[in-house]
Amino acid sequence: MKNILYSSFIVWFLAFHITVNGQSQKQRIIITSDGEIDDECSMVRFLLYANEWDVEGIVTSSSQYHWHGHKWAGDDWIDPYLEAYAKVYPNLIEHSKDYPTPQYLKSINFLGNVESEGEMDSITPGSTHIANVLLDESDDRPIWIQAWGGTNTIARALKTIEEKHFDKMAYVAKKLRFFFIWEQDDTYQSYIRPHWGKYNIPTIISDQFWAVAYQWDKIMPSDKQKYFKSEWMKANILEDHGPLCSLYEAYKGGNDKEGFIAGDAKSKGDFRSEGDSPAFIYTIPTGLRSMESPDFGGWGGRYIHVRENTWLDPVPQADYHYPEGRWYTKTAWGRNYMREEYPKNIDLMNAYFKPLTRWADALQNDFAARADWCVKPYGEANHPPIVKLTSPLDIEAKPGSKIKLSAKGTMDPDGDQLNYSWWQYQEADTFDGKIEITNAHKRNISLIVPKNVKKGENIHIVCEVTDNGTPKLTRYQRIIVTIK
Repeated sequence: MKNILYSSFIVWFLAFHITVNGQSQKQRIIITSDGEIDDECSMVRFLLYANEWDVEGIVTSSSQYHWHGHKWAGDDWIDPYLEAYAKVYPNLIEHSKDYPTPQYLKSINFLGNVESEGEMDSITPGSTHIANVLLDESDDRPIWIQAWGGTNTIARALKTIEEKHFDKMAYVAKKLRFFFIWEQDDTYQSYIRPHWGKYNIPTIISDQFWAVAYQWDKIMPSDKQKYFKSEWMKANILEDHGPLCSLYEAYKGGNDKEGFIAGDAKSKGDFRSEGDSPAFIYTIPTGLRSMESPDFGGWGGRYIHVRENTWLDPVPQADYHYPEGRWYTKTAWGRNYMREEYPKNIDLMNAYFKPLTRWADALQNDFAARADWCVKPYGEANHPPIVKLTSPLDIEAKPGSKIKLSAKGTMDPDGDQLNYSWWQYQEADTFDGKIEITNAHKRNISLIVPKNVKKGENIHIVCEVTDNGTPKLTRYQRIIVTIK
């Protein structure tokens, strides 16, 4: 899918990429969650990466699946996770001083709108907190609000702003960024889109998340499956990794609590589901520059511009028409395929979920390293390499010209040996063709820009660097070659 022009990339870049004195700054994040089993799993991973962002809110909300009296995890379901975080915090800060204190995380944990699916009439502590953060004019940086469940508490916060601070709506909208795991109630369509749509708030709505949700064992490629199996999970996450990881809700055998039947290969101790994790995984700074445009692609998936301000999953069917309304369990392509067609046309399934599954081994190894940080001193744990290139990350070139690139300056904080892999991210290109990279597994490479490339088209080259530590960790830099 190459239906978006580079000019749109620049618009997204200007809206999303925040720098101060030339340095990339942390993303601001508020999460809302309905406390489903996979939210609980996602919470463990989220807390292990809390040093990567400015976390400004953890809010419990409802969804079409969970609310008071219906499969409800409890108003205080997050508390044990924050208590466990407090116990491992002294070890975590040996690896990064940027981990927020347990006291701070507890201070931004609020209960939102949970009485019923889509309820947004009540002003709640959670909705009030979101509104206050958005109205705060002391910090103009963009803020990602993630819906792991329904959007109703977010909608209530925005309605409060509309009712009480109408003159601030444009200011608030300018800061807002949305990442929704489906639309798990109707409040985005019934309130947010009609009342705030004119501000074109950048919005990603994900269905690719199903690759790491309850049917991962059907979707994940065979060479990635071992990173989700019981043996790997027990060795790297579930056992001997401290109180936070011990809370991780791995698969317990039989039918899943959420009603999905396990595949034949699923067994006790296997990865269960982290359907909500792509919402924050998308914002982990890996060097892939995925924050600059949703269709660049990164650990949290790749998305295309479908309408207005909205970015959805790339459907691998030329004649596919996206629904005008909600993108959720009844309409989203991937969920419908898994429910109605699997395992027919499995190549389509693989293509649809590839933007997320392609990173699964790197993602899980990174998770394992963070689990180690809970219990190991700095010198006994692994830390990701730091990838530096000698060239700018944005290059202009003419058709037929030769480009030399070097990762000189790349280093590993643990002194590990580094392995290099340079590759073309063709799905992200606007050039519809393949290039050859000379010495693609060396630190220094070269390539020839094809003669048939057109002015304004671009080619994405990824420098992927993996250390030889335990577990092996990977980071990247992406070079975008634009044809002049």
